[in-house]
Amino acid sequence: MSQSPAGRKGPNWSDLRPRLLSAFLLIPIVAAAIIYGDIAVAALVAVAVALAYQEWSRMVGQGKMNRFTYLIMGLLAVGAVVYPIAGFTASLVFFVLGALVAALSVDWRQWRLPYYAAGAIFFGVAAICILALRGDSVAGIWATVFLAAVIWLTDSGAFFVGRLLGGVKLSPEISPSKTWSGALGGLAFGTMGGLIVWLMATDSPFWIGILIASVLSIVAQLGDLVESALKRRFLIKDSGDIIPGHGGILDRIDSFTFGGILLFLIGVIHAASDQVAQGVLIW
Repeated sequence: MSQSPAGRKGPNWSDLRPRLLSAFLLIPIVAAAIIYGDIAVAALVAVAVALAYQEWSRMVGQGKMNRFTYLIMGLLAVGAVVYPIAGFTASLVFFVLGALVAALSVDWRQWRLPYYAAGAIFFGVAAICILALRGDSVAGIWATVFLAAVIWLTDSGAFFVGRLLGGVKLSPEISPSKTWSGALGGLAFGTMGGLIVWLMATDSPFWIGILIASVLSIVAQLGDLVESALKRRFLIKDSGDIIPGHGGILDRIDSFTFGGILLFLIGVIHAASDQVAQGVLIW
């Protein structure tokens, strides 16, 4: 294998092809759902949170799923689907039921109990935040595209820059493959992508777009690190293998969940819970 001038092995691109193929399939599906409407996004989120909880249950259960896992998956999926139909309260009821079932279906003497319930709560909260961001308005389309652009370009920038430049590890005890060069590359690409969408979506000051995109990129990378820390905690490499080149659903949506929660909070604080997208984009 070729060597760099410093004697370091050249980057390994063996996983590039499956990553590109996965992106080629997933990006059009997500884009079509965002544009088509809130029902389509709800259906997509329903599938994502159900599969994410399945992986979560296996991860915290050392490869074994609790017998109530499928019930919890169903409650989370229904909670996402009913959001655009019946609203926040109805959706919240299903997510709370999912968390209660998760809490009551595990032996209280097991140290993993909080993880089962916490997973259901977190996925439910993240689902509500993303669905509220999309809403049923044109602003919701742009706000969700803004989220997706920052997340995807942050991930791509971190991947390519980190592989090409290498260097000092970002947090070797949590994720040995991540570097500071990759993190900064992800920040640069994510912020740039977010700014482009921002300029297309709104007349609000560009510097606000840069600020939100950069913070979103950082939070997305922190979300990735949190998932890596949890995988270390439970001694697994990937949460699953459903997405070639990426691993499991959790490995793919960790940044989206943290990013969606951040944009929801920005939108609610700046505007209102029923105008989340406008609160993000209009300043």
